[in-house]
This record gives sequence, structure tokens and C-alpha cells, in this order.
Amino acid sequence: MTRKVADCSRLPSETDCSLTITGEEDEVIRAASEHAVSVHKHQDSAAFREQIREILEDEKASA
Repeated sequence: MTRKVADCSRLPSETDCSLTITGEEDEVIRAASEHAVSVHKHQDSAAFREQIREILEDEKASA
């Protein structure tokens, strides 16, 4: 299974957030949603979690 990455620094933010979350897809979506709600004041919803899913990237293999 390919691990996924959500990199908050790739998104526009008033706080210049540098958080990166890596793990299995469902774990990353849950953690990224919780982070977005608590830090960036987004509203959690199924549609919001789908937006997160769309920006996930595959973790690059380390050398």
C-alpha cells in the first residue's frame, strides 16, 4: 500500500503552516482534517475531507 502525504505548506495560509502528515490514506485525511479545523478554522464535512483526499500525494520512496 502506498503511503500518502498531506503537506500544509503547499496551500495558501495566513499562518505559513509547515506541517506535513504522512501515513495511510484514511489516517492522513483524518489527521489533516482535524489539523485544518483546529489550526486553520475550517469546517469539517464529508466534502471538505474529499477536498483533502484530492490534494494528497504519494510518499516518495527514500533512497
